[in-house]
Amino acid sequence: MFLLFVLLSIPVYSSDSTDTILAKLNDALKNKGHYVRLKEERILNFKKIKSDDLTKEQEYNYNKTLYTEYQKFNSDSAIFYVKKNLKIAAKLDNKELQNLANLQLVTLYSSSGKYRESEALLKSIDKNTLSKALLQNYYVAYREFFEHYAANSYDIKYIHQIRQYRDSLLSVLDKGTLLYRITKIQQVMSQKKFDIAEKQLLHIFNNIKEDNSQYAMITYLLGSIYEATHQLESRKKYYALSATSDIRNANKDNASLQELALVFYKIGDVDMAYKLTQSAIEDALYCNVQFRTLLMSEVYSIINTVYLEREAQRKTELQLYLLCISLLSAFLIVAIIYVYKQMKKVSRIRGELYETSQKLAELNKDITETNNQLQERNAQLSESNHIKEEYIAHFFSLCSTYINKLENYRIILNKKATAKQFDEIYKMLKSTTLVDNELEELYKNFDIIFLNLYPTFVKDFNALLIKEEQIVLKQGELLNTELRIFALIRLGITDSVKIAAFLRYSLSTIYNYRTRARNKAAVSRNDFEEMVIKIGLISIKV
Repeated sequence: MFLLFVLLSIPVYSSDSTDTILAKLNDALKNKGHYVRLKEERILNFKKIKSDDLTKEQEYNYNKTLYTEYQKFNSDSAIFYVKKNLKIAAKLDNKELQNLANLQLVTLYSSSGKYRESEALLKSIDKNTLSKALLQNYYVAYREFFEHYAANSYDIKYIHQIRQYRDSLLSVLDKGTLLYRITKIQQVMSQKKFDIAEKQLLHIFNNIKEDNSQYAMITYLLGSIYEATHQLESRKKYYALSATSDIRNANKDNASLQELALVFYKIGDVDMAYKLTQSAIEDALYCNVQFRTLLMSEVYSIINTVYLEREAQRKTELQLYLLCISLLSAFLIVAIIYVYKQMKKVSRIRGELYETSQKLAELNKDITETNNQLQERNAQLSESNHIKEEYIAHFFSLCSTYINKLENYRIILNKKATAKQFDEIYKMLKSTTLVDNELEELYKNFDIIFLNLYPTFVKDFNALLIKEEQIVLKQGELLNTELRIFALIRLGITDSVKIAAFLRYSLSTIYNYRTRARNKAAVSRNDFEEMVIKIGLISIKV
């Protein structure tokens, strides 16, 4: 909270840094023409009022307004409208209006370098006949006359006259007015009481808006104080504020640009000093302010000389740089030619490498295909070996079982033959029960052995069929006839004759089963049996 209080207590004049203020000044210089056009448009809009429809008094005030607009913008136009008012005042036989116009003309003449005409007008005015308001104008006119005349000669007597008329002005000004406060501060400054003047000016500055007509004067006086007290940074800051205000208000009669040009010249920024000097001279010539032109001529000659020397030095440096650039360009051309040749060589090599890489890619593709085929063959061999091992083991087991069964059957027949039970022997030999039982046992063993090799065969086989045609086994069934046919195909027995012999079905029955299965396939009919052969291949390989 304390820090916030301190920050809020900082005066407004310190809110913008000098760099920010200078940036605003540069922006104003760039848009100088825009501000002039705005001023001209404002005057043009006012001139649309037809003076023929006005009374003489209204026409006088109309011309007076145009004089005010032109006073610090174009002195020739201001003189034109003041002279018109002199004629109107003569027609009205109004001495007050005539004196006001003459006093306005005095300042315009003195600023334009017409000192004799200005002095003659001043001497023609009887001070004792003037009202208090005109008396203020009278003292202002005399003070400004000596200020303008002093531009040619810095004689101490003119400085004394300026102070004398300033003191006289203070005696007739209302103490509550801003003009009185500014004039009083100027008096304090002339007495070299800069601390008091600075304090009073900063107080005014903190409470005045930028669009106020006296803003440029306040900031100019602050710059003058900091010039006298050798505070370069503050001097630059307030002259910049004053110059920016003058430019934005299209005030061509200004002193801030000249003073600021000297500041930049002092710190060695000749480019900025030259730019400001050029702008100040343009304004003085545009407004026809003779004494400003005289003040600027000496400054301009100094800054211009240094600027031209700097430009000559830059030209020499530029020529040297151009020579270096030419040499570098020649080297660069040689380097480009060399690089171009190398690039062509690299491009050719890249082309060869690309062709080689294409060939390598094709070889890699062939090798990959060969590897895949080898892996598939290895998987098939692995599967075959696995099947062989399983079946050999079961074959020996079944053979042993059948030998035991034959041995038991022989024993039974031998006993019956010994007992001369020939009818029983004939009945046993005639019966097919034994064969049927053995076939059932054979199929059961086949189912168990096959499903041991391919436990997911039924599920995988159904996955190859459309959902509505998938096989549902009965209670206790491991495989049915259709599944056994394709189980034999999975084992590599694709010949329908061999399948029919093993399952004891006709060849046409086996063919019908195979055809119906292909018609129910969810995959391509041509690939169906090939995909059946691949069932369980991955699990075997693993």
